[in-house]
Amino acid sequence: MIGYFKNIWVGFYSLLAGMAVTIRYFVRPIVTVQYPREKLKMSPRYRGHIELIIDPETKTHRCIACEMCARICPSQLITVEGIKVGKKKLPTKHYIQFQYCSLCGLCIESCPTDALKWSDEYRMAGFSRESCEVDLLARLQQQQRLLGYPPTPIPEPVPEEAAAEAEKAATEEKPEAKAKAPAKKAAKKEEPATEAPKEKTEKEKAPPAEEPEEEAPKEEAPATEVKDE
Repeated sequence: MIGYFKNIWVGFYSLLAGMAVTIRYFVRPIVTVQYPREKLKMSPRYRGHIELIIDPETKTHRCIACEMCARICPSQLITVEGIKVGKKKLPTKHYIQFQYCSLCGLCIESCPTDALKWSDEYRMAGFSRESCEVDLLARLQQQQRLLGYPPTPIPEPVPEEAAAEAEKAATEEKPEAKAKAPAKKAAKKEEPATEAPKEKTEKEKAPPAEEPEEEAPKEEAPATEVKDE
């Protein structure tokens, strides 16, 4: 009989203890995040996947498609392709396969223009390998729209046929230039050479020096003989 009431008291006490914890946290400020409407603020040292930095002056990226990040990556998961636009090389393709990333940071340290950084993205769960592939140029355009910047257009690669035609035109222009060069040299040789009048030197400008007059020979006095006494 005593054990029966003891069990009732223990159950009632545990219920009060649990409700006390609930009531205590009920009056405290809310610390939970209303996911997915709200997003957690990650630590500055958090390492998500890499992304391109938006330059505040140019409002675009600083990538020059040098492929240094792709060459130094130990997992070989970065793909970079670019074309030359004017005097600068711009990327046409820049994406990563994040499922193979070891978060070593060599790509960020080796970038010569400091164009890469760690992102604060933590919602990277997916059901396929393709969901782990991140297009950095498309992500850059998305971030520019959120900041109110005009999205950077991605230059289109030159088709292979157009590139081949450009190379042929360049090779054809070189022999023509070489053929014209001897003709120009021959025309220059045929032209009469007009020499500019030479300026007189200081010796020519100076008046001729007067020749010294010849001195008359001096007459020698007659010798006098001395007689012995």
